[in-house]
Amino acid sequence: MDDLQLPTHSASRTSSTSTTASATYTGEHDRSQSETTLFSIYSMYSSDPPPVPAKEHIPIVSVTRPDSYRNSLKSNGFSDSNLAYYDPDVPPKPPPTRTIDLTKAGVINGPPRVSSLRPVSDYTASTSSMRMSLTPAEERRASTGHTHSPSLHSSRQSSRHSSSRPESLLAPLPAVPVSGHPTPPPTPPPPISPRLLATGVPSPTLPLKHPISDYTIPGSKTSLVPSEGEDLDGFHVRNTYAQLEMSGVKGDGYEEGVERTRARIGTSRASQAFAENAVGDGTEKSQELDPKEIQTLVAVDRYGFFSTPSHDRLVLLPKAPFVKPLAVIRAGPSSSKPSAQSLDTVPPAPLPPKEASRIEKWTRMMEPSARQGSNTQTWRVKASKQGKLRLRAYKGVPDRWRPAAWDMFMNNIARTSPAEMARLSQQYREGLDKPSTYDIQIDLDVPRTISGHIMFRTRYGAGQRSLFHVLHCFSLRCSQCGYVQGMGPIAATLLCYFDPEKAYASLVRLHDAYGMHTIFSPGFPGLLEAIYLQERITEQMMPDVYAAFKKHTISTTSYATKWYITLFSNSVPFQTQLRLWDAFLLEGTDLFVAVAVAIVWVYRDHITSAAANFETILSLLSSFFVPEDEDSLLLWIEKTLGDKKLRSSMTRWRADWKELVAAGKDVTALL
Repeated sequence: MDDLQLPTHSASRTSSTSTTASATYTGEHDRSQSETTLFSIYSMYSSDPPPVPAKEHIPIVSVTRPDSYRNSLKSNGFSDSNLAYYDPDVPPKPPPTRTIDLTKAGVINGPPRVSSLRPVSDYTASTSSMRMSLTPAEERRASTGHTHSPSLHSSRQSSRHSSSRPESLLAPLPAVPVSGHPTPPPTPPPPISPRLLATGVPSPTLPLKHPISDYTIPGSKTSLVPSEGEDLDGFHVRNTYAQLEMSGVKGDGYEEGVERTRARIGTSRASQAFAENAVGDGTEKSQELDPKEIQTLVAVDRYGFFSTPSHDRLVLLPKAPFVKPLAVIRAGPSSSKPSAQSLDTVPPAPLPPKEASRIEKWTRMMEPSARQGSNTQTWRVKASKQGKLRLRAYKGVPDRWRPAAWDMFMNNIARTSPAEMARLSQQYREGLDKPSTYDIQIDLDVPRTISGHIMFRTRYGAGQRSLFHVLHCFSLRCSQCGYVQGMGPIAATLLCYFDPEKAYASLVRLHDAYGMHTIFSPGFPGLLEAIYLQERITEQMMPDVYAAFKKHTISTTSYATKWYITLFSNSVPFQTQLRLWDAFLLEGTDLFVAVAVAIVWVYRDHITSAAANFETILSLLSSFFVPEDEDSLLLWIEKTLGDKKLRSSMTRWRADWKELVAAGKDVTALL
């Protein structure tokens, strides 16, 4: 597959960024300014408001060291748990000391009434407040987090024999909030020919409630105690995800969940019980589906979305301009409207009409390249079918084949061996127990990364935990890049098709072989290089558009930054993004330069309109684009990148950019 490997382009560093739509170009080489830029960028594409706390009007309390205050809690008979927060300034009135004899309570063989989620520490609960002995089997269940977390109702039943507190004094649990998002009608799967049923093709990719991996994340004690010098707030975040990874959460995929890190759990008995009741009890994976879960699963579309994310500006990307290939063209009539056709909603994802036939074609084209027993680990294209790969990728990889195809594309460019993939998997597992200075920011971004998707719906559900762990481990990989918010949508898309370990390995391959290191590095040198190429193509092929940008002082960084940093994750519908990624993983970084040029090409008459101004142009190019016909868009991009003369010019412009950076002239080289 040598013909698929493209040269890796490394860009020189610069620190030119644009923090807002009207920001000017600056040359400061400062990491904090770069991150501030990303925060501003992220606000442009994040449509979800931050989740509200589980209980309204909860006071925000500061985190205290666990040693001093936890001892005072234990002396007053409170449970030692990091899943609830207590106000150190106004401690709650302690309840009467109670002694529970399980033999008299009649629950000696029942589940223990202690939380299996306590972190491992030197602090042990006083035996005067509770006498309990666990059998070896129960101890094993407790150590792995598979003990049954008792509900408030069961706790009342077991304590009724020994507690003198009236039952009526216990506050009732508030109702668990459910999503109010509208759900689109389900899309039926494509018909598959009987011949394929006997063929070893990949199984359909469905959103999994519990992602399957060759390695289960261990309930490591390392994540349950702070590392030396670790920030306590950061440890609380990492500790919470580690504990919930062992226990799971209830209602994963169809409930909103309970916030535990961004908003503190209240000190009231009802608030703490509500939070404790939301923790999984270890039986979630084996029990029958809840009616709410069935209702949600029926409503999701073919990609796992139960609701369509809302966007401020939806515009149609018409197919008519794609009839003409990229060439030198003058401005259209000056009487053109400055705005494009707007849409009210994103239409539901249609079923590709040729999905079934394309599955058959890919089945005939692909063959196993590595096996582990009877399971195929990696795939390759048959030698006789190599000439068909590029066009079939642009026509859209069938969703059933997408995980195998994406993995193959990345292996071809990154030259990743099975031994290297095993090493990356080991690196991921080891990184789970290491602290990261980015954990707090990652935790803030996780719930708002991909809205409306069943896998990422529930707070601290399997999808959100996987997303946190992948970003956490990746933030430890490169000291220069660390973590920036554009990584979240990329990792979430990968998790829709890969388990966490492979999603992490895929991020590493994008970082190392696809030039994403230069995109995420301080100053975003790769981003600026891509923008330089985009401007050169615009200047050469659409000179009137380039002149309009200069006239209205439109900086390309003000609208295109989020395109390149998120790989168009929040600028086009999900199904369009997948098709762009099909081509990107095959072609390399030039793909998204061509996508950016395609958008400007479509709206060239609006940009050069006599009625256009700074606001109308920037608003148009900052919109969410809904293609009228995805095939027309992808075919236009395929022809553009197939132009050998243009690709040669792009190579020359990359070299020119490096010279500008070396000479310190890059600051004035962009619009």
